[in-house]
Amino acid sequence: MLYQETKKYDLTGFRRGSEAGAPQSVAQSAFVKEFVQMTSNMYRLGWDERNGGNLSYLLKEEEVAQYLDPDCVIRKISLGFRVPELAGKFFLVTGTQKYFRNMESDPETNTGIIRISADGSEGELLWGFRDGGKPTSELPAHLMSHIARLSVDPDNRVVLHSHPTNILAMNFVHKLDEKAFTRTLWKMCTECIVVFPEGVGILPWMLCGTESIGEATAQKMKSFRVVIWGMHGVYGAGKTFDEAFGLVETVEKAAQIYMLTAHLQQINTIEDRQMRELAEFFGVKYRKDFLED
Repeated sequence: MLYQETKKYDLTGFRRGSEAGAPQSVAQSAFVKEFVQMTSNMYRLGWDERNGGNLSYLLKEEEVAQYLDPDCVIRKISLGFRVPELAGKFFLVTGTQKYFRNMESDPETNTGIIRISADGSEGELLWGFRDGGKPTSELPAHLMSHIARLSVDPDNRVVLHSHPTNILAMNFVHKLDEKAFTRTLWKMCTECIVVFPEGVGILPWMLCGTESIGEATAQKMKSFRVVIWGMHGVYGAGKTFDEAFGLVETVEKAAQIYMLTAHLQQINTIEDRQMRELAEFFGVKYRKDFLED
């Protein structure tokens, strides 16, 4: 099993305000509210059916300290792998077998805040998973992706995984080649090459919930902020909830336009020269090799 619980500790679930002495609810914090809003939107859009999909957010220590005493650990959870690069870092993360439609009504059961232990082998639960739950089974892919994105963008804080309908549908009718797939998406909507100028990374179908797919995703995340898991879904990353959500939202919109038009005779298109003009006008660094000469 990926996770094993060890020694348990007591935790009140809140930290008292330094001046007023009144309890501050973690569930009412700005970061939990944003987190819940994002999962709710992902569910509403049909990206995360049942318990499909997961989300993680890198918290700053000063954010956590406003609500929790970091010395009070509820229990420790063995990760089953090591991430020493993230030692001491705090993450708000969705739980395994948790339904996004329940996040809004009960965030303390469906999410949790963990701190990565000093040796990178355990998650120290500070809040949440009050029913004895555990972090998402895709935690390897999340933490490894955070490591990869932080290596190229120290401000990256969000990693999301979802199953957007049109991106997934496109997997079955379009060649799973990064250049071809990206170029098709860029051609679907004028804003695409500006929003994701590096294109999209693609992995073939792989067994989910494993270190192997986590490592492969992280490798792609060094070059891309969006990574498609063949016949499964998508990983997206960003500095903020809005950036990560908007990124996947734009890719999904492009995929939807493709699925609506792919079977029809094409009369108009955005030319490669026009995409170059767009990228250069907006000053984005795009994958020039993904366009035709």
